[in-house]
Amino acid sequence: MDTIERPNTLDTDAARERARRYRHRILEISQQVQALHIGSAFSCTEIVDVIFNGLIRTDRPKDARDRFVMSKGHGCMIQYVILEEMGVLTRKDLDLYCQAGGMLGCHPDYGTPGIEASTGSLGHGLSMALGMAYAGKVQGDGSLVYCVLSDGEVQEGSTWEATMMASSLGVSNLIAFIDNNDFQSLGRTSETHPSFYPVIGKFEAFGWEAVEVNGHDPRAIYEAVVTRKGDKPLLVNCRTTKGKGVSYMENVPIWHYRSPSPEEYAQALSEIEASA
Repeated sequence: MDTIERPNTLDTDAARERARRYRHRILEISQQVQALHIGSAFSCTEIVDVIFNGLIRTDRPKDARDRFVMSKGHGCMIQYVILEEMGVLTRKDLDLYCQAGGMLGCHPDYGTPGIEASTGSLGHGLSMALGMAYAGKVQGDGSLVYCVLSDGEVQEGSTWEATMMASSLGVSNLIAFIDNNDFQSLGRTSETHPSFYPVIGKFEAFGWEAVEVNGHDPRAIYEAVVTRKGDKPLLVNCRTTKGKGVSYMENVPIWHYRSPSPEEYAQALSEIEASA
């Protein structure tokens, strides 16, 4: 890219209030089903919000639109609740999440309104985002592609193949975020795969521009993207906390899978509301 087009603006206070509402809504849904990855969704809440409400440009032609790929498919609850607030999905759609007669599953499916790719088989999303970005570059349509990955899936070989190919193709309109909460399933990434670190240097060695930020600071996430040089693909390594916002969930592995009991639900709502 020869010039950097500043996509939108970001109201930080409004972003924090949206994050509170999103977590509240996810907690509501957790009382209906057991299939949601609540800790995983809470760790990338601010990242996905900034992408949808600060970075993706809404005035683009449909065939040249900015796109988003949730490579970390198991964190899709945050995407679903954002799409609900935007009016792309309905409240009924969310209320029927993972239930008979509903269309929303525990991983996002292409064809669902607002979903650009079927993901959840970890390690595939960056390759799909790369393909979309390269198509946009070849067509010269000026579109940008955003992709959110988990730190666990970055270990997949397909992720590194896409990382190498992106810079080789000069795809500067690809922007990837790692939700680096230092957990994969039931173990800390830093303990099971210490060679994963440092992340930034690895992406830079593959020809990317790379930066690290606090993944729960909307302003830092936003500025990392809009102040980039723009001549390379960008990696934003977001330091996050699994289960962010609920004390008993934070950095506790079981919340990769569990839904709160009624008592835990009441406590979680109280803590989320107190953070407003």
